[in-house]
Amino acid sequence: MSTIEYSQVRKGNVIVGGDGQLYTVVDRNLNTPGNWRAMLQLKLKNLKTGAVTMSRERPDDKVELAYLDKREMQFLYREGEDFMFSDLETFDVTALHKDWVGDLIQYLKENDNCHVVFYEDKPISLELPPTIELKVTDTEPALKGATAAAQYKPATCETGLVVTVPPFIAIGELITIDTRTGEYTGRVNK
Repeated sequence: MSTIEYSQVRKGNVIVGGDGQLYTVVDRNLNTPGNWRAMLQLKLKNLKTGAVTMSRERPDDKVELAYLDKREMQFLYREGEDFMFSDLETFDVTALHKDWVGDLIQYLKENDNCHVVFYEDKPISLELPPTIELKVTDTEPALKGATAAAQYKPATCETGLVVTVPPFIAIGELITIDTRTGEYTGRVNK
């Protein structure tokens, strides 16, 4: 880790707060009112809890900049309460507990790739690709004469994820889903 002045902190940086927690800088605003002392206002997101807070700092105060290791990993399988991921470079297998992974696992099938972010060799976050393809395993049948402008219907995908899809989507079709919003984005044409 390196120590820098708050004036060098930029959006997207990850810093170590006074409480030892990791915070990502969501926004920054340097205010220099006339002949008064400058103040830096930071909008910080706690990487552990997800809570967003505001912080006022002096630009010449010091802060630790955290170095994160982002590794491309492949989801292998589930073993009890853990999900096993393999590093694509070193082939080391890392177990991530279900409480840590949460609902994000519904976007991953076995052998899918994602990024796991590490801080001091401990995983801190899971980053999914922007879109994924999943097969529909259960949905209501299409109604005759239904159009794309008609009501959307729920569809269960192969991972258990439930998304809202247009009425023309049938069981067995591949669809694309935006992992940031969890919404259906289109049908995969083969």
